[in-house]
Amino acid sequence: MIFDRSWYGRVLVERVEGFAEENEWQRAYEEINDFESILDQSGIPVIKFWLQIDADEQLRRFESRAETPYKKYKLTDEDFRNREKRDLYQQATHDMITRTSTSYAPWHLVAANDKRHARLTVLRTVCERLEEKLAEVSKT
Repeated sequence: MIFDRSWYGRVLVERVEGFAEENEWQRAYEEINDFESILDQSGIPVIKFWLQIDADEQLRRFESRAETPYKKYKLTDEDFRNREKRDLYQQATHDMITRTSTSYAPWHLVAANDKRHARLTVLRTVCERLEEKLAEVSKT
């Protein structure tokens, strides 16, 4: 099962953009942890990654995407507008990671300015976690 960042949208985008009331996004932390706990108890490994790039790298990627015909569709005015809210997103991200990183579903923070490094780190981590889960299953 793979969830993209939209699974955490309530505590990130909806929080920062004001699409959710504070009591709604605060409640979402517990809902996220409960659901991920159910997955874990069902034998489904939950492997979460936060890929972090700095503001300069983000701008470089946006500009490159804007100049690449087959990637332009991925970029909107909202992307540039949201750069102005980077501090708010960073605080929301910090809170999300702090409140939803658990023993059964920890966050893996990946420095992602270097795409190759980030991809290898993610692949390595997935392989290690799946090996751990298989070892757990084979003991039972």
